[in-house]
Amino acid sequence: MARFPEGFLWGGATAANQFEGGYDADGKGLSVPDIIMGGTVDTPRIVTPAGVRPNTYYPSHQGIDFYHHYKEDIALFAEMGFKCFRLSVQWSRFYPNGDDPEPLQAGIDYYRDIFETCKSYGIEPLVTLSHYEFPLALSHKYGGWDDERVIDLWLRFADLCFREYKGLVKYWLTFNEINCAMMPGFGDIYGLGILPPKDWALGFSSDNDNSWIDINRTFHGLHNQFVASAKAVQIAHAIDPENMVGCMIAGQIAYPYSCNPDDVLDAQKKIRENNFYCGDVQCRGEYPGWAKALWEERGVDVEMMEDLAYRDEETLLNGVVDFYSFSYYMSSATSTDPSVAGAGGNIFTGVKNPYLKASDWGWQIDPKGLRYYLEEVYDRYQIPLMIVENGLGAVDERSEDGKFHDTYRIDYMREHIDEMAKAVHDGVDLMGYTMWGCIDLVSASTGEMKKRYGFIYVDKDNDGNGDLHREKKESFDWYKQVIATNGEDTSWK
Repeated sequence: MARFPEGFLWGGATAANQFEGGYDADGKGLSVPDIIMGGTVDTPRIVTPAGVRPNTYYPSHQGIDFYHHYKEDIALFAEMGFKCFRLSVQWSRFYPNGDDPEPLQAGIDYYRDIFETCKSYGIEPLVTLSHYEFPLALSHKYGGWDDERVIDLWLRFADLCFREYKGLVKYWLTFNEINCAMMPGFGDIYGLGILPPKDWALGFSSDNDNSWIDINRTFHGLHNQFVASAKAVQIAHAIDPENMVGCMIAGQIAYPYSCNPDDVLDAQKKIRENNFYCGDVQCRGEYPGWAKALWEERGVDVEMMEDLAYRDEETLLNGVVDFYSFSYYMSSATSTDPSVAGAGGNIFTGVKNPYLKASDWGWQIDPKGLRYYLEEVYDRYQIPLMIVENGLGAVDERSEDGKFHDTYRIDYMREHIDEMAKAVHDGVDLMGYTMWGCIDLVSASTGEMKKRYGFIYVDKDNDGNGDLHREKKESFDWYKQVIATNGEDTSWK
């Protein structure tokens, strides 16, 4: 029995604001990531809401210059055998201010050529409409997604994409890691385009001044994205019945640190809030029964949210997604005992799990957690699933023979793919797997290049230095083998 179904979508994933570059090329307007400076794992990125500062390094302005290297890069993806390439389009490349009367033809043509290049190699584009990108002008004019006027502006952009790329793009995602909008600060800025009134450190430290964050704006903005997504699903199906539109959730598993019932209940609560609050609305078309309790706990205006849910009930029900996609990097553990040691990590943190190893950035490596997540989500929604982000951020150093022998990345991916196969054997309908950062790109959380994910090395450092040349790492040939055997052979010499 095959481990993966015929036609499984093997590939890689990227985001425009982390690798595209060309931030002002051919009339493109500024977007929110264009005002976020670089950082490191120890130094948070600084957001400059007033705009771009002169003589200041902003990683998104160049990325890895996919804007001028896309034909070379797609050819490398094709050499690996990609069946699918996940990328995002930038609203501000079509409509520089978000509400311009007419779109830029240069932006339309740019993405069309990318999609045509993919199709010439037999690669299916998987396109994210909003991947942590929002026109800066709209943030200044309307304040972000909590203004309902943004819905129709975004739908005009989405409709343009569905019409222009009909026949070229079949697979679409609406909002990247939409559940991250619930994370104060990070989610407000990246997910909702809500900017702080002054410079702010984009980090996860409790030292941050979060007084500017209005939790009602956050949840209202997220609701507006639910409505926009539901309407986009209906528009996409009307334009082309072949279109498949998915949600995209930042997948998170939380284990109870002990068998203390309080720990078990806390883990259940975190899994529900982190995954199923957004998943239920987008896959079932309605808020979960415990949403009101969550709103009360977070200090959200319950009456406002109930009114919004009732008003948009029909829209949400009629706009459920066709498949559930998600990112998965790590699991966490949770404890109600304040004396238990905390764990490092990126966005979702918890206590240290003594049974797991961790990456260079403190992310706990848990392949079995991916299987657990796949089976839990499929049991809940019974629609096709797709893993659209999974990978290992690491410091890749050139060996004495001049090559990059990233066997640690091969080990990480092998273990996760083997657990995926077990979930498929157990009955999970899994469509595909697009490894995150298939080519080195800028880290969204830290702004680093040092934190590398790719099968392909890009010559650029944290300060933007380097000639941007591309080189294959050892994992390139390994993944080529995996795809060629449809996941049957994950071994390596």
